[in-house]
Amino acid sequence: MKIKDLEFKKFIPATKIDDKVAELAAQINHDYKDKTPVFLPVLNGSFMFAADLLKEVKIPCRVSFVKTSSYSGTMSTGQLKTLIGHDESLFNQNILIVEDIVDSGLTLEKIIEELRGLGAKSVEAISLLRKKSAREKKIDVKYVGFDLEDEFVLGYGLDYDGLGRNYKDIYKATRSTEEAK
Repeated sequence: MKIKDLEFKKFIPATKIDDKVAELAAQINHDYKDKTPVFLPVLNGSFMFAADLLKEVKIPCRVSFVKTSSYSGTMSTGQLKTLIGHDESLFNQNILIVEDIVDSGLTLEKIIEELRGLGAKSVEAISLLRKKSAREKKIDVKYVGFDLEDEFVLGYGLDYDGLGRNYKDIYKATRSTEEAK
């Protein structure tokens, strides 16, 4: 499959994603059985993962959203911009940040720092994907679906310049169309 200047091939099929989402939700249901957490999905990328995850969460919970950005094309800009913040008090709440992918960890570290500063009781992270660089930096993600190396991926909410979010499978870039020539 080609999107813009990159070729992609199927990497993680939808059935495997569904199984992993159910497994993560079961862990959360167990760990938070006596609590009412606030799920805080990070938009835009986590929207599919968050929706599927929350359908499997069987404990009382609330959902709010935050939108941040640090990407341009396939590379992190290194500059985090909070575009839309949460609009309710998170003081003394158990927060579960829902991420599609933890790459550099910049976004997640910034959000965790802000939430702790607002007096959250606890702040944990859930990510469908975690890249090698985040593992090397020891970015704290309590619930992880799949560990990656340095693949550039799209689908299931992840995009390449806004394209590809709508695919139910996850695809990885195999080469640019320039390399293919």
